[in-house]
Amino acid sequence: MTHVKIYTTNYCGYCKKAKALLEERGIAFEEIDVTDNDSMRDWLVKKTGFKTVPQIFIDEEPIGGYDQLAELDQTGSLKK
Repeated sequence: MTHVKIYTTNYCGYCKKAKALLEERGIAFEEIDVTDNDSMRDWLVKKTGFKTVPQIFIDEEPIGGYDQLAELDQTGSLKK
């Protein structure tokens, strides 16, 4: 079974869009809110190379943010 994690902040519009897309597709996900967690934000930058959220991981592999998630959806790869 695929495990999806999405790292978000409570003020991020793209985070809301990514969660809505996952919900629309019936894909369960674990949300980790990093709004006030500087150490987790630092870890995300080290792991992904990006300072932005959302950062989405599928089976512990970073795939990027909302744009990359939407691209997976458009190509049909998200269903897999």
